[in-house]
Amino acid sequence: MECLTLRNVDEVRPFMGLAGYYERFIRNFSKIVYPITSLQRKVKKFEWTKECSDNFDHLKNFLTNAQVLNIVDPKKEFVVCIDAFKKGHGVVVKEGHVI
Repeated sequence: MECLTLRNVDEVRPFMGLAGYYERFIRNFSKIVYPITSLQRKVKKFEWTKECSDNFDHLKNFLTNAQVLNIVDPKKEFVVCIDAFKKGHGVVVKEGHVI
């Protein structure tokens, strides 16, 4: 996920919507995402700082880490919940718990 960057508010919102689903699994989530979510304020100019970049990389690491994500067993029953946005979508797979 090295190439993924957020360039404007329209890209921040869908990413934070998807990442927000995992909030309960990430310690200090609100502190990590604060520099990124603050970019969505209407009175603030969108300025991608080093702090935003560092915290974004930290968050991507959490979201792609095996401690948060697991592989679903296709032999067991599971439900796919889709959270769609105007310009993208995110998928969460459940098997009694978040996968």
